[in-house]
Amino acid sequence: MAEKRTTPRRKFSSYMRLLDDDTEKIVGHLVDVSAKGLQLETTAPIPMGQEYHMHMELTPDISDKLFMFLIARTKWIHPDDIMPNLYRVGFEIVHMEAHDYEIYKRLIDYYGE
Repeated sequence: MAEKRTTPRRKFSSYMRLLDDDTEKIVGHLVDVSAKGLQLETTAPIPMGQEYHMHMELTPDISDKLFMFLIARTKWIHPDDIMPNLYRVGFEIVHMEAHDYEIYKRLIDYYGE
């Protein structure tokens, strides 16, 4: 299948989790990131096309804020190649405030490989 991605993605070298804004439950852990989207590792399949209002816990080396917020929509999902009880889920970023997007770009630069 031809690559549809228009922005490069980078593997994520730090353990960071994203939480659902409403339930505070973990949606997943970052696997890789790009300027327009992110990939999470999850323990359960996530419905396609669903929008999630999420927040990410931040570290002091990235921001003086504790969390950044975003809205992202699921674009694809498949079982992990090595651990079949885990799933890889691709998300497109639908909305992020300008200040949080600046933090997100720092996060990509700092932790992205």
